[in-house]
Formats: sequence, C-alpha cells, structure tokens
Amino acid sequence: MLLVNVLVADDSAFMRKMIASMLSSDPDITVIGTARNGEDTLRGIKKYRPDVVTLDVEMPVMNGLEALKRIMEECPVPVILVSSRTEEGADETLKAMEYGAFDFIPKPSGSISLDIETIKTDLINKVKHAASAAAERPGKPRKARVPDTTILEKEEAKTEDFHTNIHLKTLIAIGVSTGGPKALQKVLPALPKELNAPVLIVQHMPEGFTKSLSSRLNKLSGIRVKEAEDGELLQPGTAYIAPGGSHLRVRKLGASLACELSEDHPVHGHRPSVDVLFESLALLTKHKVIAAILTGMGSDGTKGLIKLKHSVKTLAITESEKTAVVYGMPRAAAEAGVADIVADIDKIAAIIERFTRRG
Repeated sequence: MLLVNVLVADDSAFMRKMIASMLSSDPDITVIGTARNGEDTLRGIKKYRPDVVTLDVEMPVMNGLEALKRIMEECPVPVILVSSRTEEGADETLKAMEYGAFDFIPKPSGSISLDIETIKTDLINKVKHAASAAAERPGKPRKARVPDTTILEKEEAKTEDFHTNIHLKTLIAIGVSTGGPKALQKVLPALPKELNAPVLIVQHMPEGFTKSLSSRLNKLSGIRVKEAEDGELLQPGTAYIAPGGSHLRVRKLGASLACELSEDHPVHGHRPSVDVLFESLALLTKHKVIAAILTGMGSDGTKGLIKLKHSVKTLAITESEKTAVVYGMPRAAAEAGVADIVADIDKIAAIIERFTRRG
C-alpha cells in the first residue's frame, strides 16, 4: 500500500485542524505539515517534500491560484483544491484545474455538518489517487497496461455497422470524473458547430460547480454548452451537463426527448451517475448512441454501458491510459470488454464527429 505524506494549506486554523483530522483517520496518510497562506505553502513544500498538497483557494498574502502557479513552476506536486461553493469559488476552482490542480473537494461547512463524512471519504480517496497517479507518471508517459485499440482499424470495422439504419437518430453521451474539466475542454470545443446530435454529459461534481463549468465550456465551444434543466427538450448541437447533486436521465416526451433530473439516492456514491444516464438511454430503442467514458476514479459507467450495448446500437469509446489523468473508469469499461475504440483524448472529438455523420 502506498503511504502518502500530505501538506495541508488553509488560512483558517479550524479548517487546517479539520482537514488534517480527516486525512489522519486513514492509516496510509500522514499530515507532515500545515501552511497558513501561499508563501507558507511554497516553503512547506520545499521543506517537507509532500506527496500531495491540499490547498485553500482563498488565502491572504498569496492566494491559492497564485500559489498553484508557483507550485507548478517551482516544485510540482499533486494539489487537491479545497473550494467554497460560491459562484466565485467555483470559477476560481475551474481556473485552478486549468493551472494544473489534480482535483478539488467542496469546503466542509462545519464540524457538525451532515456532509462531513462524505467529504472525508472523497478527500481521502482523491489524495490517494493523486499520489498514485504521480508515482506512476514521474514526468513521462505511462506504458498502457490495457493495449490501445488501433483506432483506424476499429473505425473501419464499426463504421458500416453503426451507419446501418440511417433513420435512427444519434445521441452522444459522455461520462467523466477526476480530470474531467480538462478532458471536456479537449473534446467539446473540437466538435463542429453543426453537430447533428445532442450531447449528454455526466461530470462527477458537487452542487454549485457545474454551472460555472458549463459557462466556461460554452465560451470555448462552437456548440452550445449548458447545465441541463428538468423537462427541457434535447436539441442537436447542444451539450447538456448534469447539475451537481442531480441524476440526469433522458425520457421520451411525445415525439421528442427531454432531460429528466432527480435527486434519487447516489449510485455507488455518485449523484450524478454515469450509469444512471446510460441506463436511461438503453430504453430508447429508436436511437443509436455514441458513448464515451473518459478519465475518472472508480467504475461508474461500465454497468450502464453493458446495458446500453445490449439494448441499442452503441459505439463505445474509452480514453486511453496514456492521456487519462486517472485510468479508473476507462479501464473498467475496457477490461469488461465493452470498449469498441480506445483513443487519446485529443482524438475523441474527431471520432465522435465521424460517427455522427449520416450515410
């Protein structure tokens, strides 16, 4: 088992104590130091050489974003952001993801908060995955344990089959978790403005962050990107991101399809869940689906993808181990034998576009 040394940075003594206590409850994690601001954090990294840093975004002297830039330039180490749920906090968190943060958790709201245990489990898992990813990728690409499929051969083999029955309308569905904002930024802006299909996206994120994510991706993309709303009709050339804290399903509404949001129980700890989205698409037998599973921890999406492939004409794409920040979700699908194409993240948009064309 990998032993992980962590530096905790937060301007609040209470938050430093709370986060340190959460992490120290795991026998494989040691909190080797704390810091009160960005400058302290840089000094602490150089002094303690931690495996992972938890970093508050809002700190005096040097804030989290400035500190993160300096960390990535001077002493690169995996960073987990601890972010407020405010709109400003969400925007800064997404900027930090672009600067190189590994992932983030929402800031705990207090010692008696009902979400403390959930955040504790999430924080421990993300710290361990960050340390593992850094250990596996010390500055050079990993050798894939699951060999990449030869993309062109697979495309040639699947194209004729997928384009059979061209009267079937196409739906595009994407599931992603850790490393998702960067992955989506590679895929969505590369899709053509005239994309002849709607895109449904489940990104594992807590409530309050997906609206900012949608807005940032919309500004970068030719297609429209928005947070999904309950009951709205699906339109081609539009990407719908499941709101944090809500499952996203697609249901028939007359001759059209509509988004359906719910706060049903989390599935394997996730709400939204990729499995929930994929399983809802498995009921739409008059459509065909391009389903992509990108970087992320765990196996969310594999169970739903199996059901999807048993029910409707489906092309399954998984991100390669070479480019995935965390090769958990894509690995689970690949090892279950349901991936048709394994591709680097910068090739996925072109594959989606090719298979979305009719005829």
